[in-house]
Amino acid sequence: MRSHLFIKASVAIAIFAATTVNAQDARLHFEKLNGLETRARDVVEVNVDGKILELAKRVTAKVNDEKAKRVAEAISGLKGIYVRVYNFERENEYNIADVDELRSQLNAPGWEKLAGVRSKRNNQKVDVFTMFTGDKMSGVAVIISESKSVAVVNMIGVVDIELLAELGGKLNIPKIDIERDKEPKE
Repeated sequence: MRSHLFIKASVAIAIFAATTVNAQDARLHFEKLNGLETRARDVVEVNVDGKILELAKRVTAKVNDEKAKRVAEAISGLKGIYVRVYNFERENEYNIADVDELRSQLNAPGWEKLAGVRSKRNNQKVDVFTMFTGDKMSGVAVIISESKSVAVVNMIGVVDIELLAELGGKLNIPKIDIERDKEPKE
């Protein structure tokens, strides 16, 4: 009897640990970008996690507005939102290898490249990656580099992308166009 309980407890701990590790793996390590801060003209750093994120979820859920409640529902599974933006005075004022090293973190198991854009105009590179745990999106990373700027967005936790798409164009949420399975017509 005790051995069955021990096995069940061990399996539960292993599943929890695997889920936690996946969520933690979705967090990018921004340390390589620290050198950009000293050379950048403007720097934006946003870290919304822990108590601040929980407060935002609670406040949004309590607002007496149906759209705000839908936003609260869409972000209810988030564990963190991290943003870094660096703007430079002159072109090529930063080392692109630092940004590429950040991009290399997205080659780790679990990340899937959703989109990539390359343009010779302003040396623009845009990469969008997602991470899934089972059938749930557990992380999103967007890296944009141009000749005079770098921007990184990293969201960790369960993201209800269909609900966000439904809210697109409302409450300053960009419109997201997702192709949905169509019901067969009779």
